[in-house]
Parts: sequence; C-alpha cells; structure tokens
Amino acid sequence: MNTLVSKYTVTLKSLMQACALDELYLPKPAEELLISSKDVSRPGLLLAGRDDYFDRERVQFLGIAEIEYMRTLGDKGFYESANRLFSSKPPVVICTRALVPPPALFELARKYEVPFVLSHDSTSACMSYVIGYLGTELAERITRHGVMVEVYGEGVLIVGESGVGKSETAVELIKRGHRLIADDAVEIRKVSNKTLVGSAPENIRHFIELRGVGVLNAREIFGVGAVKLTQRINMVIQLEHWDPDKVYDRMGLDSQYISIMDVNVPITVVPVQPGRNLAIIIETAAMNNRQKQLGYNAASQLLEQLGMEQETPVNKEINMWTDY
Repeated sequence: MNTLVSKYTVTLKSLMQACALDELYLPKPAEELLISSKDVSRPGLLLAGRDDYFDRERVQFLGIAEIEYMRTLGDKGFYESANRLFSSKPPVVICTRALVPPPALFELARKYEVPFVLSHDSTSACMSYVIGYLGTELAERITRHGVMVEVYGEGVLIVGESGVGKSETAVELIKRGHRLIADDAVEIRKVSNKTLVGSAPENIRHFIELRGVGVLNAREIFGVGAVKLTQRINMVIQLEHWDPDKVYDRMGLDSQYISIMDVNVPITVVPVQPGRNLAIIIETAAMNNRQKQLGYNAASQLLEQLGMEQETPVNKEINMWTDY
C-alpha cells in the first residue's frame, strides 16, 4: 500500500548536501535524481520476505540491524534478501554509520540502477535529518501576498490591502533589530498538521519594495543579521485602514484565529491611522501572543483585580483570506 506522493520533488543532490551524505553509487548525476515522498523506511519486513505494504517511493535505510540480519542468512540468503530491496527500485538507499557495504549491495545497486549513498551518522539521527528536510521541502504550500518578519523569535505574517504600510512597517522593524523573512509574496508550507513555515520565493529573497524609494536589498543595506530564510508562523497581523464605524477589540480577552491550510493561527486586527507606530504595536502584539501561548492573559488578570466577573474566553475564527 503506497502513501500519497507529494506533487513536489527534491533532487538527490540537495538531499545529500543538506544531510551530509556521500556517494557510493549513482546511476546518473545526483541533480537528475528526484525524490517525491516525504516518508522514509527501514525495510526490515521486506528483507524478511514480507512486501505486503512496502512503499517503493520511500527513501530506504540500511543500518547495522538490517545488514547483520541479512548476514545471518548466509551468502545466498543475503543476496536474495537484498535483491528484494533493490529490485523494488526505491529512490535511494542510505547506508548509515559509515558501514562498509558488502560487495553484493554494490552489485545490486548497479544492476537495478538504484542510487546508493552513505551516512556517517547513526540510523536514527540520519532518519531524523532526512525526515525534517523532506518534510519541509515537499510540504504542501501556498503563496500569499503579505510581509513576514521575525519579531522576538515569533514569526509574524503581516497582511492587508496594498498600500496600507506593510513594507514600511517591516523596514522599521528591521531597523529595531528584527529580521525580514519575505516581502510582497510569502510562501507558506504546511510541514505538519500544526505547523506552518513561511519563506520568500527564491527569486525575490531579501528584496523589499518601498513606494517612492524603490526596490531595496535588505541584506545588503542592513546586513546579514537583518534577514532570515524561514520561520514558523506564530501569528498573523492584519493591517486595515481605520474605520470609525467599526468596533475594535480593546480587551483581548477572546482569541481570534484564521485557518490557513486547516491550521489555526492567532490573528490580530490592527487599525492604521496617522500617528500610530505600527512597529511598536507589532512588537507588543508578538510578545503578548507569546504570553498567551504560555497561559497568561493580561485581560483576564485585569478583570480579576477589578473584581469583575469574567466570561468564558471565546475562540473566534475569522473566515477570510483576501488576496489583496
């Protein structure tokens, strides 16, 4: 039974570079070999003759346990067992712990043209690196208009209508020591059922647009410490022009969130008007969001100190995601 294969792919070359893997045998250049499944496997059952639920699309690992098991089968049994693995033509087989693979494994890799690489790490450690890398690179993703910054370690996605001041606010935050992730277009990846990661498309990475000034390279102007490649999205700030007829939340007792790819992310609506320092407001919102995640709510404490009865906090979903 095969798992769902990602519509995205990653080259074996990038995997080898990211996880420090050495080449043992490659049927073609590593940049031409593609991996499409986020899942990995230790093929113990297959080596023992059970292939009922074997997934051919997964990266396969051979550690001490697998190789020593095959050795107990004798030369003929070793070859037959390993043949079951390589004949399935997985995208790559990784031998761990810098083990010297028996010649039969090289023979079978060449016979079936299966990429064969080596890791100097333990099997568990190498699997962890590979799972983390593939989970990010092959994750479901969308691209949305907005700005993303890291503020006090919190990933803040800033959205709002064009011209509301997102990029200008990002520049002020950078000057205050925070870091830019993306401007104009934010690529959002769902790396787990609870985690979203934001980054910039490679062709516009580090660039930021300011109306009246033009396009700037934040890395070149503010230094490498002013930018970051990726960051988990911890909250969303929606900037909107001040509406005198709208009632804005002044207590923050209730929690609001927006659903992005079925992941709920806290959202704060910030009205924009002359004289408001948006950078300071966003800094404060980021710190307040962290406190809420740690279980502290200032509004609840204030009501308690005033002796006022508290209503049960409500989680409100904002059903919007406007492509501004």
